[in-house]
Amino acid sequence: MEEEIDEFLDTLAGVRGASEHTVAAYRTDLLQAVEFAEGHGVASWQEFGDEVTLRYQASLGPPLAPSTAQRKLSALRSLLKFLKKKGRGIEELPSTGGFKRRRILPKALSESQMTRLLGAMDVRTPSGLRDRALFELLYGAGLRITEALTLRIEQVNLEEHALTVTGKREKTRWTPIPSETGRWIARYLDESRPKLMKRASALLILSDRGNAMNRAVAYANLEKYERIAGIEAHVSPHVLRHSYAVHLLKGGADLRAVQELLGHSSIETTQVYTHLDMDEVAKNYRKAHPRD
Repeated sequence: MEEEIDEFLDTLAGVRGASEHTVAAYRTDLLQAVEFAEGHGVASWQEFGDEVTLRYQASLGPPLAPSTAQRKLSALRSLLKFLKKKGRGIEELPSTGGFKRRRILPKALSESQMTRLLGAMDVRTPSGLRDRALFELLYGAGLRITEALTLRIEQVNLEEHALTVTGKREKTRWTPIPSETGRWIARYLDESRPKLMKRASALLILSDRGNAMNRAVAYANLEKYERIAGIEAHVSPHVLRHSYAVHLLKGGADLRAVQELLGHSSIETTQVYTHLDMDEVAKNYRKAHPRD
């Protein structure tokens, strides 16, 4: 069995160009499968059908993280697929699913934290006013950071308080913006953007050099404002989008409407925000209920 692992890994490195790190990780995972086989009377890879694979899968439970266990199963499937292609007596590949990553609920800032964060930007400077407009787009309109950084001026309609956003898979959606967000965008367009612009550009948000802003710069700027505002929780651009969704739902917005506003293709993706909200409700209930 180990000889076939070596043959597989040689192909992985030589033909597919896998890195030394990847090859080493595959070897470790596959040798664990060999160890399982030796302890359970399994003499060849050809015996790794559904039944044996299920037994192996059961051996990969805690304390292994689900993602680690799934990686080990995927390594096994890759090897078996290689042997099947080589005509080594494997007719059907076993199922190697079953481990799901623990769902990590999105973080959301409170409304007071959002006020402090947005107020930490020095809007007297062109870059500070630009940052206020950018992060207003994330919190006020629920945009992804890439959507905000690639937004063109022609996609902004301040008269109708709306944006036309191009999201994932080039899907376009119409998104309303609050009047407060609209005011900051208008002020940025009037006072800041002309000073930042070094050459003609259709993009709404410009970097200090007048180019498209890099995502890393946006992340770094937000971390700076997080420290200035004294917010202990780590704040990423996506946290602002999460906060937008949670605050809408708390305010009574319909889940389907929030799905459309966020540009989610599936309602299941949006439902995670309701779980976050209910966690907070349950916590407050336990604090307040006299019999709890």
